[in-house]
Amino acid sequence: MSTRIVDRRRRMRGFTLIEIMVVVVIIGLLAAIVAPNVIRQLDRAAISRARVDLGTIRTAMTEFYGEHYRYPTEDEGLEILAGQSDDIGQRNLPKYIERVPQDPWGANYHYRMPGEHGDYDVYTLGADGEEGGENVNADIGNWNVD
Repeated sequence: MSTRIVDRRRRMRGFTLIEIMVVVVIIGLLAAIVAPNVIRQLDRAAISRARVDLGTIRTAMTEFYGEHYRYPTEDEGLEILAGQSDDIGQRNLPKYIERVPQDPWGANYHYRMPGEHGDYDVYTLGADGEEGGENVNADIGNWNVD
């Protein structure tokens, strides 16, 4: 019977508090090393996506200009590029893009006509949603995506 008791004790043996604490500390150290790199990559990806979106919108604006010999007015906005308009008289509008994307931070792209940097300005205010800023908070517009 003594072998049964020894076998049962071996099976019931778990981790000690020290072993669990060591594992938690190791996981914490790994997270502290990896997390900043992941966050930096996410910021770079958001900036890249904004640049791609602006390039797509710029191409759609060029196509719109080619057909209408003008850029959309501020009242028409970017939505007209996706065939959407608040004007009931404009039905069956051509689509130059499938939909107007939101910027990577969940805000709408801003449109200004006439623009300060060219015929028109399409831009995002960055992660902070305010003018100016640096890195991920910097404004990105059709004038600085090249």
